[in-house]
Amino acid sequence: MSEEKDDGKNGCMEIEVNQDADDKTPNSETDNESSISSTTNSLTKMDLSVKLHADDEKKEKKQPEAGNCYCGKDRNLNIVELLCANCIRWFHESCIGYQLGKLVPFLANYVFLCKNCSQTGLETFRKSQAQITQMCVTAIANLQQASAKEGTNKLLFNKEKEIIPYIEYHWEAITTTSRRVTQSWHSTVTKTLIKDIHVLFVFEDKGDGQMYGLMNTELTHIKPNYEAMIKGGTLKVTEMGIQHAVGLKSRNMKRKLLADLGGAGKKSRGIDLATPKLPPHGYPLDHPYNKDGYRYLLAEPDPHAPFRQEFDESSDWAGKPIPGWLYRTSIPSTVLLALHDRAPQLKISEDRLAVTGEKGYSTVRATHFVTKGCWYWEATIEEMPEGSATRMGWGQDYANLQAPLGYDKFGYSWRSKKGTKFHESHGKHYGTGYSEGDTVGFMIVMPQSNTTKLVPNTYKDRPLVKFKSHLYYEEKDHVQERLKLLVSLSGSKILNFKNGECQGVAFDGIYQGSYYPTLSLYKNVTVSVNFGPNFKYPPPAEYEWKPMSEKGEEAICEQTMADLMFLTENEGRLRLDSFVL
Repeated sequence: MSEEKDDGKNGCMEIEVNQDADDKTPNSETDNESSISSTTNSLTKMDLSVKLHADDEKKEKKQPEAGNCYCGKDRNLNIVELLCANCIRWFHESCIGYQLGKLVPFLANYVFLCKNCSQTGLETFRKSQAQITQMCVTAIANLQQASAKEGTNKLLFNKEKEIIPYIEYHWEAITTTSRRVTQSWHSTVTKTLIKDIHVLFVFEDKGDGQMYGLMNTELTHIKPNYEAMIKGGTLKVTEMGIQHAVGLKSRNMKRKLLADLGGAGKKSRGIDLATPKLPPHGYPLDHPYNKDGYRYLLAEPDPHAPFRQEFDESSDWAGKPIPGWLYRTSIPSTVLLALHDRAPQLKISEDRLAVTGEKGYSTVRATHFVTKGCWYWEATIEEMPEGSATRMGWGQDYANLQAPLGYDKFGYSWRSKKGTKFHESHGKHYGTGYSEGDTVGFMIVMPQSNTTKLVPNTYKDRPLVKFKSHLYYEEKDHVQERLKLLVSLSGSKILNFKNGECQGVAFDGIYQGSYYPTLSLYKNVTVSVNFGPNFKYPPPAEYEWKPMSEKGEEAICEQTMADLMFLTENEGRLRLDSFVL
């Protein structure tokens, strides 16, 4: 899973920081400091391994290094970079969507999986406690890189004036261990540096104090030792690649299990690196819902935004609002039921292709919308207990999620009971109803006109809000303004199908706008959806329809165009030094 390591007798030294997730307390900074003053032959007890490998030039010829990051650009030692445990590629912090929190370059006490390797399609990141040895390596490496950037190229640094102050200033970024109240850890740093002279560190005693540097000054060799984490049980090898282990094996495990079960026991100091379970087509499970007049769209870093690198390398933005134009809307490539754009009481299946209702009418929309053309999707009634019902069809983004579809002007629905169609709360007889086992199809036809919106809104001018570990664009609803702008679209219509048979035109001359596949459920009915491309009852080809599944890639292209237009129109005005929220 990681690059091959030859146990050759010749070659330079490679530093690999082995952060075993157990954070074995005899070697952690939280333990008695006397345990860290052990002799150098205790190196095997520490989560820091120094390995010899064969000649680097021969190794590079035999094993070419794979490309790094989503952006494909080279490493940048001036910013935070994370190594994926599965594909062993480095990723720039600016290209990672997960909100990492405070970090510094050259860390090794973490586990990271990129979205290409994660089973959920979302990045996962866990930082754990760092030993004093790791903290010293990180501090000296950053001091060395800062010196190289300034052109002074120093390799030795004063313990009292540079190394300890760096650790103290960046404590929260380096480790998850609580900041020390006393300065007793200063002596631990001294003992650690002395103990590993000629192993990890070099030393010179100059007139202005004790100077330390790294034995191996090649900073690209500093990384987590994922191989050791696999052996220690922190990571596991599966058919899908390297993944987080379900739990940790440590002397605190019994205590932890008791606490999880509600039993007595002291609070464990161990860190649970288990990944929260997410749907296969990932979207954060802990997310804000579209409600109370606000809508939230998941954001991801835009590596092509102006001044992106300057922002990443700057430390002046801590605690300040982040300019929205440095990010972009995260558009899923697959059409699914939306987790955030639904009534919270609805239960969405793990694959996000089925939904179960609860009590009164409540609504869920799909992740993608259409504004022009002929589109189709279908739904199957899996379970319909007595007294339950559905209203399904097409709805705009302002359709009320805590009401049945067709309650207001923003939706058009077909009800299972008696086959009634609804719009603006007016029910009219339409056709036969449908029940458990039936498959119903929904087609919308919207001719393109000179007022059709060809590209979606860009959200780069919207504020970013942080929720849990992710950033979201926040947009306020303007229902009254939207109502005033509703106009009928000539030639538009909605047709419904039952088990392959067209029920005729349900609505014509619908309001122009952006329409999502929408489902409203009453009580505990369960419905599965199929957005294509393979349908149980595909409509006749004469309609020249397209499956909703094709909207996935198309939406990404449209959103990219909208963002590019925004960046072009505002070229020269998007500056970090003049940004005001």
